[in-house]
Amino acid sequence: MKILITGGAGFVGSSLAIALKKNYPQYTIFALDNLKRRGSELSLARLKAAGIEFVHGDIRSKEDFDNIPAVDTVIEASAEPSVLAGLDGTPDYLINTNLFGTVNCLNYALKHKASFIFLSTSRVYPIKTIETLNFEEADTRFVLTDDQPVAGVSSRGIAENFPLDGARSLYGTTKLASELLIQEYNEFYGLKTVINRCGVLTGPWQMGKVDQGVMVLWIAKHYFEQQLAYIGYGGTGKQTRDMLHIDDLYRLIDWQLHNLDAVNGEILNAGGSTESSASLQELTQICQEVTGKTIPIKAVTENRAADIRLYITDNTKVTQMTGWKPEKGIREIVTDIHAWLDENRAALEPILK
Repeated sequence: MKILITGGAGFVGSSLAIALKKNYPQYTIFALDNLKRRGSELSLARLKAAGIEFVHGDIRSKEDFDNIPAVDTVIEASAEPSVLAGLDGTPDYLINTNLFGTVNCLNYALKHKASFIFLSTSRVYPIKTIETLNFEEADTRFVLTDDQPVAGVSSRGIAENFPLDGARSLYGTTKLASELLIQEYNEFYGLKTVINRCGVLTGPWQMGKVDQGVMVLWIAKHYFEQQLAYIGYGGTGKQTRDMLHIDDLYRLIDWQLHNLDAVNGEILNAGGSTESSASLQELTQICQEVTGKTIPIKAVTENRAADIRLYITDNTKVTQMTGWKPEKGIREIVTDIHAWLDENRAALEPILK
């Protein structure tokens, strides 16, 4: 099998590429990336050591696909992943990458009759609808209830039939627009596709920032003993997310790669679910226990643009269709990232500190 992974030097793309090559050494894997994100250059040596062919290119340029040989499957893992991207009035890079870049990926796949696995986001679900859901405030987190004003949500989390009307951030909009195009290519061109709406993804080799990769950021700030803040919702740190370890995402992508006919044309939520979820307050406690360090955390009561109180993925559909469910919980994720920081401190300190 020959596979093209776009965003192949990014956190998700490089992790998937290296895991696939390790498990299927006979596969040929191309990793395409423009190396824009700081830290992505650290992936080059890892990709080379794994026997993966790196292609320096940009999905915004259709000419950059011309020199890539035919493949059997495209895994579209490239994106400008920040939910705050473009909100300062400069959305060009975001739209050109996350929407027009997807079109170039689709056309490349169509040209070579390759299957198409797309990594989308839970951010396609509208902010105001999520913010008006019924919840309870527990001692350390916000919790969804079963009694809800809209379909597609329960105490298990948010499902694929959650309403899509409303604003969701420019980032979420570009991903949703890409989803719509993918469905058209599937229906009218016969392209085999599957769309995965991922919750918060995390794990070693993610270069965490305030606006994307919050779990690595949280652990790194403890590790390097720097300050953090609980921002918004009263500054209590009760806002809650589910977290999916990259190893768990890999198991799903591996299954889809080899069973795509079973999920062809489907949209699947894939996240940590209630079993692998935490509030910032709870994450702080685990970080203190794993790192042995306590750092100052200030409270900022005002909400940030595009933020949400809580998001939990309902994995019911994907589990029913594939048998997949996440295996790694929050403490295991924190321990894994902490070990990675220890092993690579010299390289990571200039980026994450």
